[in-house]
Formats: sequence, structure tokens, C-alpha cells
Amino acid sequence: MSKKEIAKGTFTVEMKPESQEKIEDISFGRFIISKVFEGDLEATSKVEMLTVGSDKGSAAYVAIERIDGSLKGKSGSFVLTHVGTMNSNSQQLEVAVVPGCGTGELAGIEGKMTIDIVDKVHYYTLEYLFSV
Repeated sequence: MSKKEIAKGTFTVEMKPESQEKIEDISFGRFIISKVFEGDLEATSKVEMLTVGSDKGSAAYVAIERIDGSLKGKSGSFVLTHVGTMNSNSQQLEVAVVPGCGTGELAGIEGKMTIDIVDKVHYYTLEYLFSV
């Protein structure tokens, strides 16, 4: 195992609704998202996201994201999973690299990403290492 690295930067999001349905007080949605990353990760990504939300303010989403580009000069791609939940009191988000999905110079990547939104700007921190 290599030592843990940290990559930071910003990204932009373009979200396209694919389908939406409401059953009683629960809304279901499917979205296709495109992102552009800047900073230590110079890349683009495609995301498929499923959402659910209640009229009472709670919600959840799951997503699969394929990132393709360059991470601190190493080129390739990798896949992230997203699992997020929220209610009126709290929110939780887990974003993890899918082990074994790295390609090119990013083969063997493992780790997790945190996302912060400040004044409508999306910031990422990717903690990662290579298992090969």
C-alpha cells in the first residue's frame, strides 16, 4: 500500500432530470449529471442519480459516478458511489471510490471524497491511496 494522498479543488454541476414521479407524499426522481473538476483533479464525470423525497422534508439519493481525467498528473478513470440522506435536523453523505475500478495510471485507487458547498461553489476533498 502507498501512503494516503489528498487532492482538493472545485467542480461545476449540470443536472438533467430524466424522470420524476410522485406517489402520495413521496417524490421519486432520476437524473443524469455532468461535472467538470478543477484543482488537483482535472477531469469530467458522468453521474446517474436516483432520488427520493417526502413532503415532510426528508430525502435520500444514491448515485454512481465515472470520473475520467488526471489526478495530480496521473491519467485514467475511476468510479465513485454516493449515498446521501437528510432530514430537517441533519444530513449525511458518503462518497467512496469503488475498489478495482481504476484504469490507466489510476489503477488500484481506493479512497473517499467529501463535498462541501459554500456560497453555491462545490468543493471536493479526495483522500486516496493506491493498493497496487
